[in-house]
Amino acid sequence: MPIQILMPALSPTMTEGNLVRWLKKEGDLVASGEVLAEIETDKATMEVEAVDGGTLARILVAEGSEEVKVNTLIALLLEEGEDASALDGVGAPAPATSRTAPATPAAPTSAPATPATTPSATPTPQERTRVLASPLARRLADQGGVDLGALSGSGPKGRIIKVDVEAALLAGPQNARPAQSPALQGEEALFPAYEEVKLSNMRKVIAKRLTEAKQQVPHFYLSADIQMDALLSLRTQVNASLPDTARISVNDFVIKAIASALMTVPEANASFADGAMRLYKRADVSVAVAIDGGLVTPIIKGANEKSLGTISAEMKALVIKAKEGKLRPEEFQGGTFSLSNLGMFGIKNFSAVINPPQGGIMAVGASEKRPVVRDDALVIASVMGCTLSVDHRVIDGAVAALFLNAFKKALENPLTLLI
Repeated sequence: MPIQILMPALSPTMTEGNLVRWLKKEGDLVASGEVLAEIETDKATMEVEAVDGGTLARILVAEGSEEVKVNTLIALLLEEGEDASALDGVGAPAPATSRTAPATPAAPTSAPATPATTPSATPTPQERTRVLASPLARRLADQGGVDLGALSGSGPKGRIIKVDVEAALLAGPQNARPAQSPALQGEEALFPAYEEVKLSNMRKVIAKRLTEAKQQVPHFYLSADIQMDALLSLRTQVNASLPDTARISVNDFVIKAIASALMTVPEANASFADGAMRLYKRADVSVAVAIDGGLVTPIIKGANEKSLGTISAEMKALVIKAKEGKLRPEEFQGGTFSLSNLGMFGIKNFSAVINPPQGGIMAVGASEKRPVVRDDALVIASVMGCTLSVDHRVIDGAVAALFLNAFKKALENPLTLLI
């Protein structure tokens, strides 16, 4: 009896798939374990292997077919010693309503049904007023700039399918889409031309975690302006005696100030986990670093116990490793509090999203000259804006205010950070 090849469930959530390509044709010998076809699932494009050996006698679902239900019969194998007569009455091509591409005509069966690959009679008036094309064909045409109206479809009822668009792309610019008015473009006029880029694993994780953070963590925000003149002057003095490779940055001072404030207000060094509050005894400060394709948050562990010079050296090394993709998991997983600094991009103020399960993140912007009142006199000062985002499940408004004030005091009195 012929061996039935069914559309497999290649992922736990898969209910249907697209048959992208057959790697064997009718009449080919197939060994057990050989790849028969490529199937596009809800997760990825995967290869389907033959469980048993035999001769691929009949392909029932052509390549390019879309939305083929799991467990649909897609092909038949003849076992050794069987001939074509064994196929009589076994299986039938998919009905004309399926989204199938043309294929080598199947051997006739005892049933007189019309094969799915044979176009039906004259299209209806409604079908003549619009371009019939599969969703996959439309997506490929949009990405490649192909005018669907200039193509002749080879699918059922003249439907344009994947192979038709691919042929047009190979043929060259004669099938390029002409400029059309929005009225003529219809649904395609909703968006300009675009390039669809698949998410990297990093970007998927970022999307998942930050979506969860905004949905599940009750954020609230406190902002303050910090006068930076004393810090900038001290930094100049410190760096004057250091080689260029060991220079202290403003960001290093900010990391140290966060760690100091967490020790001053330990209730802010907290996270929500498993229905309980965790209060940490050490300030492990995660610092957002932009890299190709996303960002990572390497950690200065025990920043409250380290000097500015040590923090600076560790941060430089971590940034290099982050950009080279060489961070070890323990160097970016964990942390008790985060820092995001966009000052180097000229950003004045912004609010950052908390990095769960941490209880807070400090967003700092650029220092700029502003008029301020000092000792009842108007003077010009270097002012840095900052915004604290906190998890209200573990940090109340009063605690957040105390922490922000401690942070501000540490930066405005930077000598305390050298102790």
